[in-house]
Amino acid sequence: MAEFQTGKTDPGESCLKQLESLLRAYAAEEGDAAGQDRRHRQEAAGEAARRRWASAAKPLGSLGLLEQAVEQIAVLTGTEEVDLSGKAVLVFCADNGVVAQGVSQTGCNVTAAAVRQMIRRRTSVSRMADRAGCFVVPVDMGILDFEGGPEMRSFRDPEGILNRKVRNGTADLTEGPAMTREEAARAVLTGIRLAEKAKEEGFQLLAAGEMGIGNTTTSSAVISVLLGLAPEKVTGRGAGLSDEGLLRKLRAIRAGIEKNRPDPGDPLDVLSKVGGLDLAGMCGLFLGGMLYRVPVLMDGLPSSAAALLAVRMCPAASGAVFASHVSAEPAGGIVLGELGKKPLISAEMRLGEGTGAVAAMPLLDMALEVYRSCYTFEEGGIEPYVPQN
Repeated sequence: MAEFQTGKTDPGESCLKQLESLLRAYAAEEGDAAGQDRRHRQEAAGEAARRRWASAAKPLGSLGLLEQAVEQIAVLTGTEEVDLSGKAVLVFCADNGVVAQGVSQTGCNVTAAAVRQMIRRRTSVSRMADRAGCFVVPVDMGILDFEGGPEMRSFRDPEGILNRKVRNGTADLTEGPAMTREEAARAVLTGIRLAEKAKEEGFQLLAAGEMGIGNTTTSSAVISVLLGLAPEKVTGRGAGLSDEGLLRKLRAIRAGIEKNRPDPGDPLDVLSKVGGLDLAGMCGLFLGGMLYRVPVLMDGLPSSAAALLAVRMCPAASGAVFASHVSAEPAGGIVLGELGKKPLISAEMRLGEGTGAVAAMPLLDMALEVYRSCYTFEEGGIEPYVPQN
């Protein structure tokens, strides 16, 4: 299927102008003859996938959300021959200045410590990904005072990190914007370009992961503003805050929103003022999934906040967003509902790193085995099931 053809931007432009140009070009291409032709092929692919499921010798729709996911991937990619053999979880790593307000049990130094282990593929997501046949791609978006690590040449490298630092951690959002609008755009563009690189390297399924102390605070702030909900409705204990810690977290979110007055009608404004660099990178990954026709699995609260930002920037991004699990954080189900997504897993997970998304990958692999190889009603000499209503 034809890819997005006008994705190249002028490197001499600001990142903000490049991002705006990219999204404008996509919207224009969607409205022209090539875009209409692509949509026809996508619809045909979805219908072909539904027919294939219906021919499999089993009760209609009996694999539930797994069947729907395969159909939606067929629509996104424009082919019923769904292939998810190349998998990668991109873990966007960054520190958040709001940690100074006591919103987490630990300090920012823990981000760098965890990333050093991720570089060696020893963290939780690394071990889960190894079992799921998924490559781990850590991305330094803004780890505070981090010395860097061996640069990955390919997403398939067994060790290393992508050094894409936008700034040395964000500012404390209770005192002013977390970052500039230009920095936010640069971080979003980074995620988009990484989706493009993943497609070029032959990956067919991506997951949006993160590592950054304090990022449930920024996520809750973003969600509160975008959905117009009180911080109390969307804020949880993160990595296990006490009652006092939760009160500090809520105070910080309220203060950040009051200080910065983010515009809920301008997602990039919300992101730059009360968000984080990891959220920005994941937002770009979801947008890149839309542009380059690669499905991207959400993980928990931060990645769902990033998906919400992406869909608010460009509603068509929803077609590339796939739910994996529902976070145990209060806003987890709220954001999924807003996005119209249903989780494959309900396990009260809240680890982060992309672990929930990676956990869903084997489910999709098993569904594809049935989709491709299950005998048909015709082959079994069985009368096909038909819808009863």
